[in-house]
Order: sequence, then C-alpha cells, then structure tokens
Amino acid sequence: MASNVNPTVRRRRLGQELRRLRELKGMTAEEVAERLLVSQSKISRLENGRRSISQRDVRDLCGVYEVEDQRIVDSLMQMAKDSRQQGWWHAFGDIPYSVYIGLETDAESLRTYEPQIITGLLQTRPYAEALIQGALPETSVADIEKRVQVRIRRQERISADNNPLRLWVVLDEACLRRTVGNKQVMREQLEHVAEMSQLPHITVQVLPFDVGAHPGINGQYSILEFADASDSSVVYIEGVTSDLYLEKAQDVQKYTVMYEHLRAQALNVEQSRQCIEDVAKEYAR
Repeated sequence: MASNVNPTVRRRRLGQELRRLRELKGMTAEEVAERLLVSQSKISRLENGRRSISQRDVRDLCGVYEVEDQRIVDSLMQMAKDSRQQGWWHAFGDIPYSVYIGLETDAESLRTYEPQIITGLLQTRPYAEALIQGALPETSVADIEKRVQVRIRRQERISADNNPLRLWVVLDEACLRRTVGNKQVMREQLEHVAEMSQLPHITVQVLPFDVGAHPGINGQYSILEFADASDSSVVYIEGVTSDLYLEKAQDVQKYTVMYEHLRAQALNVEQSRQCIEDVAKEYAR
C-alpha cells in the first residue's frame, strides 16, 4: 500500500521541477554542470529521479537558476528531504529493482505484457519460490525468501480495499505452458490467476501461440500511469543487470500503441479465463 511519502515519486517530481527551472533559465545540463563543477551525468540523474537529491544539491541548483521566491526554494528543499526517506521495501535490504517498486507503489494503473512467466503481482508463493530459484540458481535460500516476501508485499496494491491498482495483463500462452515448480504448483497458480481475473480492477488476456509474430515479440514491458497529472507515464523494461525506464512522450506512445495491438490480438477476457482454466485442468491429470 502506498505510503504517505514515497521517496521514488518524490525524486521524480523534484527532478521534473528542477528540469523545468533549468529550461526556464535557458540553460543546458552541460552548462549547469560546468557552473557547479560536477559531471553532466549527475545533473541528468538528478533530473530523471534516478539519484538521491540532497538539500545542498537543491540549494546550489536554485542558486544557479536564480530562484528568488524563498517559498519555492523551501518547498524544493522539503521534497529533497522527503526523497531521502526510506520506502517500505528498504526494510528488506538491497532490492535490485527498488526504483520500480517505488513507482508501482504509487501508480494508479499498470499495463504489462509477459512472454514467459506469470506476472509478479499475480504469482502464488510456491510459484514465486520455484521461479526465483530456477532463474537465479546461485541465490541463497535466505535471499530467495526475501525476494518472495517483497513480491507478496507488492501484491497488497491489487488487494487493497481502498483505491487498488488497476491491472491489465497480457500473458503469452507460453506463460501457461511453461512448468515452473511442478504440475501442482502450476495448477494452483493458474487457478489463482483465473480467480483474480474476476475482480473488477484486474483484466487478464491470453495471447495464443497461433497469433504468430506480434508487436510484443521483443519481450516483456510494463506501462505505469499515475493519478497526479504532474507524474508522466513510465515504460519499464526489466533487464538482467540493469533496468530501463522510458519517460519521453514519444516512447510511451509507441509502447502504448504496441500494447493496444497486443490486446486486440489476444483472446477476449472470457475466452482467456476459459483458456487458463482449461490449461489448469491439464496440470491436474
């Protein structure tokens, strides 16, 4: 469930405001970096919210941008302070995709395409355990349990009584056919997906094999949207050693159009639920 202060979102909003002030001043990131004797990459990371922003950073940038209204400076300084607080996920230690968790925690809706596995928000504990163990064979039992706990905690966003996350999932048929764990794990997992798909805020569609080539052929991605108009939508692409976050309007639009094509080519909601239930029965044999 979203906390009152989400450090990831605070960094994004603060970064957007600092970018706006820079552009109003007519300065490039390179010019600002030269004035502050820092690298251009630091300015870019501050503006895209991928780096913690100190109050000193805010003070120095406001000085360069000649912000005269002290109320604006104070507000930005407070945002910088809030952005350095820890979200609930920090209690679990070093989580490689913590930036994504912060965005997901504050998102209003999430659209995701999964070509290989059941999406994390719909995974059962046995499925998640088997999946992580298989994907990361050198991971310790303790680290597997930590990752599973984080995954289960994330699922509070779709089970919340108040303002649950609106979730739309397109699953490739391979997600249903790939046996993770064993047949019992898969049967229970697919039954869970079918049950969750009946909730009004969760939509699940299956993209069958016979569709052939399709716009999502290059792999998994998610589109996060936020209630606050000042928060731009984000396309998230998970990587092995690093993740990709796309926020430019033209990038988000391209992935959005791709997603609409996937939804159109997939089975409809009722057909998808029936397909999932049929495959679950196959695992029961």
